[in-house]
Amino acid sequence: MNNINQQVSEITVSYKPVRNTNNQITSSFDAVKLVRKVWNEDTIEMQEEVKVILLNQSNLVLGVYSLSIGGMTACLVDVRLVLSVALKCLATGIILVHNHPSGNIKPSSSDLSIVQKLKECCKLLEIALLDNLIITKYNYTSFADDGLL
Repeated sequence: MNNINQQVSEITVSYKPVRNTNNQITSSFDAVKLVRKVWNEDTIEMQEEVKVILLNQSNLVLGVYSLSIGGMTACLVDVRLVLSVALKCLATGIILVHNHPSGNIKPSSSDLSIVQKLKECCKLLEIALLDNLIITKYNYTSFADDGLL
């Protein structure tokens, strides 16, 4: 018999929500207003960034997660990481938000592709992808409002 000392990582899961009933998302405008409070407006025209708004069943905000910061024209969206964060905080809905430093609010083919992939994965886990927002310094577009979800 082999006497090799085998160590494994211990996994601990905890959940300590901060309830704020004032942060309920009822429209894309509400989501944009909320995310602008946590966005660095000094870099919104410099580099892409992706955030995820996590919501409960009543569309109350559980939190905003900074997913990634990229370059001037692209940013990585790891669907597994988005969903792992949503599962950990027991979110039943999410809103993906990213900026376009160019100021163009038109979705790119990459935007459309990742949203479709995320939507399919969310469906398997019974997490609603409520919207994908593209923001610029002065404007925004909503996939939900534009029928792109």
